[in-house]
Amino acid sequence: MELSPSAHADTFCRDRLPPTEQWPELLFELPELHYPDRLNCATSLLDDRIAEFGPDRRCLVTAHETWTYGDLLHRARQVAQVLTEDLGLVTGNRVLLRGPNNPWLVACWFGVLRAGGVVVTTMPLLRAHELTTLCGISRPVVAISDHRFAAELTAADTGATVLTYGGPDDAENDLVARCAAKAGVFDPVETAADDVALIGFTSGTTGRPKATMHFHRDVLANADTFSRHVVRPNPDDLFTGTPPIGFTFGLGGLVVFPLHAGAATLLIEQATPGQLVDLVTEFGVTVLFTAPTAYRAILAAGLAGRMAAVRRCISAGEALPATVWQDFHQASGVRIIDGIGATEMLHVFISAADDDIRPGATGREVPGFRAAVLGADGAPAADGEPGMLAVKGPTGCRYLDDERQAAYVRDGWNLTGDTYIRDADGYFWYQARSDDMIISSGYNIAGPEVEVALAGHPDVAECGVVGAPDEARGMIVKAYVVLRAGATADDATVKDLQAHVKNTVAPYKYPRAVEFVDALPRTSNGKLQRAVLREWAAAGR
Repeated sequence: MELSPSAHADTFCRDRLPPTEQWPELLFELPELHYPDRLNCATSLLDDRIAEFGPDRRCLVTAHETWTYGDLLHRARQVAQVLTEDLGLVTGNRVLLRGPNNPWLVACWFGVLRAGGVVVTTMPLLRAHELTTLCGISRPVVAISDHRFAAELTAADTGATVLTYGGPDDAENDLVARCAAKAGVFDPVETAADDVALIGFTSGTTGRPKATMHFHRDVLANADTFSRHVVRPNPDDLFTGTPPIGFTFGLGGLVVFPLHAGAATLLIEQATPGQLVDLVTEFGVTVLFTAPTAYRAILAAGLAGRMAAVRRCISAGEALPATVWQDFHQASGVRIIDGIGATEMLHVFISAADDDIRPGATGREVPGFRAAVLGADGAPAADGEPGMLAVKGPTGCRYLDDERQAAYVRDGWNLTGDTYIRDADGYFWYQARSDDMIISSGYNIAGPEVEVALAGHPDVAECGVVGAPDEARGMIVKAYVVLRAGATADDATVKDLQAHVKNTVAPYKYPRAVEFVDALPRTSNGKLQRAVLREWAAAGR
């Protein structure tokens, strides 16, 4: 596949794209997916909306302040100035972003892209050694963090210049103070549509992160498919949601989709289900992005009736049970839009809305995408027969210098690692994950990574980690632990092990259930039998 001439002086990303024969087939069958060769998604989302609606339109909202489109553009230009004038950023350099959902994180995202850089998105809860691994793969030149989340970043081996924002104005490396000294004048770099715009990380079954590379046109393609044809926003909408912007589900739902439509977004750093409902009603939210866990919690708290004014509720990250859909609809009148996406695809590619919804089904192909269920031989399975979910469209998997590209992409299809059934009407029904990934409350958690963390505790002789069914979260992380001699199998040890994991890896990965066992099931050659552990977990053992 021939690429356009790159605007990147630093060719790190383009040099590490997978071989073209390992790329998925890309489809641009909708007219709105035909983008110009030179394209900067930051200007398409921001400058073009200002040209259409003017600079004074509401854009980013929090409980304490409101930024207009003009405010965001000005600060994004200032960020671009700081990066290039103060730090010597050149086009193609990577910039890591770390922080909760707030306006300055969005300004940094736009500023990096405006300067021709590549955004490295990260979850704000990652620990130092996880950040070290991510930086070793993506090699950022600059890392920008909310000051409250800087400790783990500065403790990591990033190899990058670290700036913080939101702290004391007189801090030497405070981005906000540096921006205040800039005029906010910066012409955007005219990047190629197929220059890499962002690197997003996902975890494989081994726990080793995979870096997915996405082009400038990919960012817009998700807005021109799922958002345009399923979410169907309008300029008067106010979006909000709980997924982090460092997660591609959150980036699309809370930044790309609202701005693509000229709408506004309410950014929430953290909220319980009750607080989320309060904010939705107080601010008049009309489009909500969150995981099934939150919808269950809202139902359990008896708060679904207060959601009746929300025009669009979108769910992804894990399967949405039909009972949750039906109970929420009965209580609120709102039809939840379910969907499945992948970091490799950037956002949702199977979904359904309004009268097209069948509760319990994920949905049908989003316009612009094709999907199939493949049997073990790689041929399409008969309707009603389970198989591997395969998808292709305007976006697709491009791992950064990773041999696992060949496993994810086969015969032009992206294989998501999910087992599905397709019915005769073209609806896709989720069955299970095809690998060892644990999906809990919308987060992907690699069991082996948690095993490594647990094994670092002095009381642990060996352990195995799998997902266990859970009504509230879909699945939870469950650890089967063999203790060393002298250690006590009691509640205090359970809490100590859980705290150890929380302090070693991101806290959401900790085992919510710990079972002490005398031995783990192993094959004759000593390999851990995770399938047996999954059977134990399913049986409640």
